[in-house]
Amino acid sequence: MPLGANVMLPKILIVDDTAANLVAMRRLLAHSGAQIFEARSGNEALALCLDHRFALILLDVHMPDMDGFEVATLLGEAEQLRDTPIIFVTAAYADDLNRLKGYRSGAVDYIAKPINDVILQSKVRVFLELYAARAELQQAMAELAERNQQLTQEVAERELIEAMVRHQASHDMLTGLPNRMLFRDRLHVAIQRAHRHHDSFALACIDIDGFKDINDEHGHPAGDALLQDIAARLSAQLRGNDTVARLGGDEFALILEDIEDPQQALQLCQKLCAALSEPYALRVNGSSVDVRIGASIGIVPYLPDDRPDADEQLIQAADRAMYTAKRSGKNRCVLAD
Repeated sequence: MPLGANVMLPKILIVDDTAANLVAMRRLLAHSGAQIFEARSGNEALALCLDHRFALILLDVHMPDMDGFEVATLLGEAEQLRDTPIIFVTAAYADDLNRLKGYRSGAVDYIAKPINDVILQSKVRVFLELYAARAELQQAMAELAERNQQLTQEVAERELIEAMVRHQASHDMLTGLPNRMLFRDRLHVAIQRAHRHHDSFALACIDIDGFKDINDEHGHPAGDALLQDIAARLSAQLRGNDTVARLGGDEFALILEDIEDPQQALQLCQKLCAALSEPYALRVNGSSVDVRIGASIGIVPYLPDDRPDADEQLIQAADRAMYTAKRSGKNRCVLAD
C-alpha cells in the first residue's frame, strides 16, 4: 500500500471454487471498508497475489487441482507474500489434524463452514485493523528513516562548512598555505615535541627579493600569481613533515623538522633559494609574463637544551638573520649565531 496522504483501501482476496460461496462472502464483506477480489482456483489466487498486496486472504481449503494447503505453502515461499495473513475457510474445522496442517502451511486462523456472519465480519475487522496499524507503523518508520537521512546529510554539510571555516581561518586565502596563526601553533608544537624527545629542528624566515618591483611593473595580478608559484615551489621542495607558511605580503616561514645539525638546515635552505631563483612564467590576463626574483633566508636552529618557551626568541633570531642576508647582498641564506 503506498504511503502518503492518498491512502488506498486495503484489499481482501476471497478464494473459493464455488460461485455461490463467493457471492455470499462478497455480500457479507461489502461494508468492510476493503476492496474485494475473487479467485476461483489456486492458480488464479497466486496470479492475483503477484499483482496486488492483500491485507487478508480468505482461502477455501478444498479445491480441485490445487487445494488451500498448497496455495498457502506457495505463498509462504515467496518473500514478498509470506507476511500476508491467511484465514482458511473449511468444513473440516473440527478436525485437529487439518487445523494443524493448515497452521503449518501458514494459516493464522480458521472459519468453519457454514459461515457465521458475525464471526466472519469480526475476524475480518480485526485483521483489517492490524493491517492499518502496520501500514501506519511502516509509514512512520519510512518518514523517520527519511528524516534521519536528512539529518545525516545536514550534519555532514554542517561539518563540511565548519571544516571549511576552520581551514579558512588557519590558511592563507591566496596560496592555501598555513597562515601566521597556524604557523605559530605549529612552531609551539615543534618546540614542545623537540624539548620532550630531545630532537632538533630549524626555523627559517624568507623575504622575497624584487617582489615589489614586479608588483609595481606588472600589477597586483602578476604579484598574486608569483606568490602562488613561490608557494608551490616551496611545498614541492620541502619534506612531508616540514611546514611552509605565508606570514603576509612576500614573507614566508619554514619549520624544518628532524634537523641533525645546523649545516643540514643551511644546505636545505640554499637548495630552496636556488629553486626560487629560477625564472617564472606567469599567466596574467591571458598573457605570459617572464620574471625572476631572489630570496633572502634567515635560519635559526632549535636544540634540545634550548628553552621550551622560546617561540618569540626563535622568530626574532630568524628575522635578524634574514635581514643580515638582505644587507649582505640578498638572494642568500644566513645561519643565525
